[in-house]
Amino acid sequence: MTSSTVTSSQSPRPPRPNLAFRRLRGQRSPAEFAAAVRRAAREIGERVSCDARYIGRVEAGEIRCPNYAYERVFLHMFPGRTLTDLGFAPRSSVRGRAARTAEDHAPPPRTMSPVRAPNETRGARHPYQEPDPYRPQDLHDPQDPYHPHEDHEESDVLRRAFMTRGGATMAAASLGPLGFAHDASAADRPTRRAGASEAGALEEAVRRIRLLDDRHGADGLYRRAAAPLRAAYALLDAGATRQTTADRLHSGAGELAISVGWLAHDSGRFDDARSHYSEALATARMTGDPALEAHAFCNMAFLARDAGRPREAVRAAQAARRAAAGLGSDRLMSLLALREAGGWAGLADRTGCERALARAQALFERGCSDADPEWMSFYGEAELEGLEAQCWSTLGDWPRAARHARRATRLQDPHFTRNTALYTAELADDLARGGRPDEAAAAGMRVLDLLDQVQSSRIQAMLAGTARVLLPHRRASGVSEFLERHASAPRT
Repeated sequence: MTSSTVTSSQSPRPPRPNLAFRRLRGQRSPAEFAAAVRRAAREIGERVSCDARYIGRVEAGEIRCPNYAYERVFLHMFPGRTLTDLGFAPRSSVRGRAARTAEDHAPPPRTMSPVRAPNETRGARHPYQEPDPYRPQDLHDPQDPYHPHEDHEESDVLRRAFMTRGGATMAAASLGPLGFAHDASAADRPTRRAGASEAGALEEAVRRIRLLDDRHGADGLYRRAAAPLRAAYALLDAGATRQTTADRLHSGAGELAISVGWLAHDSGRFDDARSHYSEALATARMTGDPALEAHAFCNMAFLARDAGRPREAVRAAQAARRAAAGLGSDRLMSLLALREAGGWAGLADRTGCERALARAQALFERGCSDADPEWMSFYGEAELEGLEAQCWSTLGDWPRAARHARRATRLQDPHFTRNTALYTAELADDLARGGRPDEAAAAGMRVLDLLDQVQSSRIQAMLAGTARVLLPHRRASGVSEFLERHASAPRT
């Protein structure tokens, strides 16, 4: 077994609970606090994959000192405090003088290979150093009992397939370099079974794609995201060292298929999206994973609604609800009720839609819980309002739709650029169809301001529909300017 040989004056010690950090969490659940950490990270341009498990490890004292990304986020969240005030140990006490010296003087890496101290074993890290998602080598966890603790060449290839270089500003660059980018031939497939590091890299790829979609929209990401999906299923074919790792790989591959399916969905490739969602559903059924099955059916319901198959949307949402019944997440059940409401609206069944909306609101008000899936981080009050706006819009109740869309734009975290553009486009369309062309034009201009950051065929299609509705109102205040700017805007 590989062990760390980083020189340190400190020997491993039993963890002591971090009571100071626990007090800072207050009445929030670990999942709610993790969501707050992710929001704070976005505020300062950091990317951390914080979840309830990470918060639990901090509070249990397993993480004596966070990595630098988490340090910047925590100090942003609690200004005026030091790491010691937050209950962490000084970095010097957990990393050792030799490790610090090597780190301080090491040249910047030119590849994805880790920079090691002269006496450091390949792939090793200090037992108290938290893994950094920007350092692929940190996915190798010497304390993970399910990890084979071998550093094979193909593991580096797979890390390159899933991990990004960090610090890239363009979405496309953030998905490279990609292994398995050409074709999934036998030569590309891993020749040895996967371990925990590959499963962790796969899970991180899912998080990264979701983050990039939140910021940039789907159009520029879809083609590039197909490569890590091929690599994920190559991992499944290769097998895993442990059943627990195999379960993680199947779940990760299914979630990645859903993420890639959503990119296809949002960029107007409905047939591709249906194929990816079906692939995820098959994976869930084969492995008996109700959480993955619920997620796949949830997205299939949304796709069916957008593709003009409302009855299928209702049935898919109801199937998702059955799959999720034992998961214990009220927020998930709330979202599934909204998916069903969208289907009823498409069927022009106002009563069915209103019942589903009332159920969604009641379930949402029960609050978050540790059972909420990680992928639901987007689902807050803004999304609730935005999806309800879409239901009223489908039913032709434009004033009511506009009220909910306006609330969605006000409630949305500005760092979710794509959703901000989406809700504002919904508002513009509702106002235009509701006979308020000047306000619609103003909202449309705000969407155009965001389109240099967001590439979404769905949003562009909505805006094009708004422009067509506004054509007869050229003389209204601001409408002519909006139409001219929209006509000159580049199309995806």
